Amino acid sequence: MHKPFTPLLALLFAGGAYAQGAYTIGEINSYKAQPAFLEPYKKGMELAVEQINAAGGIQGKQLRLVTRDDNATPGDAVRAAEELIAREKVDVLMGSFLSHVGLALTDFAQQKKRFFLAAEPLTDKIVWEHGNRYTFRLRPSTYMQVAMLVPEAVALKKKRWAIVYPNYEYGQSAVATFKQLLKAAQPDVEFVAEQATPLGKVDAGSVAQALEDAKPDAIFNVLFAADLAKFVREGNTRGLFAGRSVVSLLSGEPEYLDTLKSETPEGWIVTGYPWYAIQTPEHKAFLDAYMKRFKDYPRAGSVVGYNAVQSVAAGLAKAGSADTEKLITAFRGLQVATPFGPITYRTQDHQSTMGAYVGKTALRMGKGVMVDFTYRDGAKYQPSDAEVKRLRKDE
Repeated sequence: MHKPFTPLLALLFAGGAYAQGAYTIGEINSYKAQPAFLEPYKKGMELAVEQINAAGGIQGKQLRLVTRDDNATPGDAVRAAEELIAREKVDVLMGSFLSHVGLALTDFAQQKKRFFLAAEPLTDKIVWEHGNRYTFRLRPSTYMQVAMLVPEAVALKKKRWAIVYPNYEYGQSAVATFKQLLKAAQPDVEFVAEQATPLGKVDAGSVAQALEDAKPDAIFNVLFAADLAKFVREGNTRGLFAGRSVVSLLSGEPEYLDTLKSETPEGWIVTGYPWYAIQTPEHKAFLDAYMKRFKDYPRAGSVVGYNAVQSVAAGLAKAGSADTEKLITAFRGLQVATPFGPITYRTQDHQSTMGAYVGKTALRMGKGVMVDFTYRDGAKYQPSDAEVKRLRKDE
């Protein structure tokens, strides 16, 4: 049996005599709108808080977590942030799932000069065009995850591509990056069809038929959650995926494969989280602790929630304070131990180097899994520092 995963022990016990009180994280997210990802995410956060507090807290201070639902809307997210600061007196803001909501909180952090860790939203704008000194981001961005997939797409040697995506910030950002990077690597590529669907309201039958009518050689998919399940069902019915390559963002995450069950299409190239087959000591320790605590296996959200709290705790320990400017200084170059191995928050754009697994979908005993996967270190899938400097406008 592995010991509980407590990477912060050395930092947490540093600093001599314990101070009194607690540090409070104010966490804002779309719990009701995106339960498949965010229920495991909340469990991951809770596990991290319990481990940190059981180990003595952060230099003697316990860690407290207060959550709010943003109803998947930017306005409600900002109101929740204001309430957390005014009423709960939180030390740190954290969270968000949907990219347009994350951008609203990024802007709020700048206006109020408050530290904000964007845990999950993937749009590149959070650390580039709309990046600011107060905002850091944990999860690998759309650019990073698409950059992990593009070499696989190029290796397919397919000329005619069709694209389907949710028509909001995350989908738009992912598609723009895919087109840019694929065209640079394969100049003769053609994009023969594009279906932009309303988030959560995909007309999957007409979308699948439109893609089939275009007769593409390959498909790039960015749909997720319920939209993905509907698209796969209709695509399977119409034979859309038969003999056709598919490259798909996030579709290897158990949150979505578990929903597809026996309908999981085989051979899709995906980013995801094969929790059942990762053999590293760091991940095994996390897996043991998570399953013991919740009597359930982790999802991708579990790791993101866990890593987010561990990041905030490491930043507070390094800063020795919840002072915003001290936290900013601490997070620049901050190293954090995670179930995926060590990650670093980049000084140049506040993006962490957390990576993702890339592999293929397969059916095993009526369930969708990832096979032939490798871990892609996020540090290796970044634009140049010069390009980042051009994109960021704050400093």
